[in-house]
Amino acid sequence: MLGIVAFVLVIGILLTLAGVVLLLNLFGAGDYVIRTVTSKYLGSLPPGFAASKRGFRVYAALVIAVGLVCLGIGLVGSWLPVAAGLLVIGAVVFGIASVMAITGEVETSRHGH
Repeated sequence: MLGIVAFVLVIGILLTLAGVVLLLNLFGAGDYVIRTVTSKYLGSLPPGFAASKRGFRVYAALVIAVGLVCLGIGLVGSWLPVAAGLLVIGAVVFGIASVMAITGEVETSRHGH
């Protein structure tokens, strides 16, 4: 069981760090991902909300939120108050960012890209 908890904690750390790097565009990482991934056609789907700076930041916030939830789960056994706080913050950020992403995707699809 400790191996699974440690794995979830590591995943949480990695996702949170990756989300922060993308959100802050450290080393041009966000621009690179927009240029090489999110602004390209995915099969028959044209680029959407994630191809914009605003949309990309929303999706980076979603990655951070999932990372925070994983961190919270990984810390439940050792630091319960911190774990509970991370779970709540991660869930709230995920909810808000999800609504923003859905709204942005709908706006993008209505107005064309």
